[in-house]
Amino acid sequence: MSSHSKAETIAKDIKLLILDVDGVLTDGGIYFDDNGTEHKKFDSQDGCGIKLLELCGVEVAIITARSTRSVAHRLETLGVKNYYHGIKDKGEALKELSEKLSIDLSESAFVGDDVIDLPAMSKVALPIAVANAHSFVKENALMVTEKAGGSGAVREVCDFLLKAQNKYDSLMKSFLK
Repeated sequence: MSSHSKAETIAKDIKLLILDVDGVLTDGGIYFDDNGTEHKKFDSQDGCGIKLLELCGVEVAIITARSTRSVAHRLETLGVKNYYHGIKDKGEALKELSEKLSIDLSESAFVGDDVIDLPAMSKVALPIAVANAHSFVKENALMVTEKAGGSGAVREVCDFLLKAQNKYDSLMKSFLK
């Protein structure tokens, strides 16, 4: 993961991780079958990372411009309670989310891939871009994942946060018992 040392310092205090969907939790492709039903590819390790992060007390939320049943279903299976969909102004939704959870933006991270994510990314302490993000988004992020969206980028971020908060090693060891 490409990051500044500042990102590692900030990560220690992150209490809220906000994710975009298309291009972050998915590979960005929008697939339709012959009946017009939309399909998306999610990475199972991303899902595990989200669950592990929440287990360690970090809230996870979703803010996405699109609204699809497949995403709602995936988030429901993961237990993600804070899901904002059909959002045109992600910065405004972020403000509402921060107030709702009583978590300051200085304790928040946002993972995005395209310019529509920048209004939210520019307001949080730790803006993160996935490897396949638009170049302008990468330029405005404090860190960039090695993995692409939909291919383990979210798990990479979750592991990074857990390591920065000194929770990773004991959590991983708990699976060996």
